[in-house]
Order: sequence, then structure tokens, then C-alpha cells
Amino acid sequence: MQERLSGPLDDPDDGGVIDAFGALLPKGEYLPLLLSVEPQLIIPGKEGDYFSNEQVTSWGVDQFWGLPEYPHTPYYRTFETAVGTDAHLYEFVVPMVPPTWNERERVEEYIARMGQGTVPTAVAVSTLDVCQPAINFGDDPSAHWGLTHFLLDGHHKLEAAATAGRPVRLLSLLTLGESLAGADDRARLPALRARSRSARATGT
Repeated sequence: MQERLSGPLDDPDDGGVIDAFGALLPKGEYLPLLLSVEPQLIIPGKEGDYFSNEQVTSWGVDQFWGLPEYPHTPYYRTFETAVGTDAHLYEFVVPMVPPTWNERERVEEYIARMGQGTVPTAVAVSTLDVCQPAINFGDDPSAHWGLTHFLLDGHHKLEAAATAGRPVRLLSLLTLGESLAGADDRARLPALRARSRSARATGT
């Protein structure tokens, strides 16, 4: 399976990948999505941090601490697009261990492979959460569609792609029972994910 995922996956169930990783997950209903992502490594509190920027714009800072929410881990931003005038989709990839724990030789190996045109595949279990501020503490009370992928395989691949500015394939096993989104919202996700990338214009 490791060798199969070292290159691009052209079909979600190519080579029995879904069966292999599905055996690791709780019983439930999952929607497989095969995506192309171009990850950007984000350090909490630094440039590009969703929790210090977009979330504060909609929810404001924590009312007790007077600070933005803190995610406690570096993570990757990969995609965003408009859902409508009052809603926006944000996509994240969350590693299960911090990138500093990755083996440097494996990261460099993937960087070299990507430089030769290889597009490896990572695998994640994912959630879609659609949330909106109940009280207007921010400047843009829009709904946030948070598509979050928790890596099961591909920690070295994601860091290599972020370092080299290259894409990777991501097989997302979207859990339908644990997502904070309705059936209609989940049904829209494949079409939304196929749109062109666009940033949220504050106040629109």
C-alpha cells in the first residue's frame, strides 16, 4: 500500500486503498473524495493563520482571554472558495504529529520525486462543519464551511509539497455522521471543491 500511494491515485478505490484504510476507522458512512491539494504550512499566530484572521473577522477574539483561538498545532491550508455571498469554504489538512517529527531524509526524497513530476497520494479522514456566529462580535458574520482533513498517511508528502510548492493527491474519507453539516450541504461539497480558488472579500 505504501508503494501504491507513492504515486498518483486515479480512482478513489484503486488498489483497495479504501478497504485498507476503512478497516482503521469506526463503522459509519463515509464519502470518498479524491482531491488535488497544494498545501501551505501554517504556524499558529503567524502569516496565513485562519484562527488569527478569518475566524477573528467573523467571531471576534475570545471574549474572556481577548485573544484568537489557538489550534495547538501547525497545519496546512490548501483551498478556499465562495459558497455564496454570505458563506465561504475553507479547507485544512491537520497532521497527527507535528512536522518537526518528520524524518528529514523522507521529506527530501519526496521533494526530489516531486521535482521529477511525481504526484504522490495522501489519505485522510475528514469532516465538514458549517458554522456561523450566533452573536455578531466580528466584522463579517458569514457562515464558514470548514473542510478539515486529518492525515492517516502522508505526513512527509504534505511537508515536501509545501516546501517544494507542488501538488499532492488527497484521498479524503469524509465522515458523514460526525460532520456538522446537513445532507444538502454535504451533497454540494464535490461541486464546490471543483470551483476555482478564491479568497473571501471581507464584508461581502
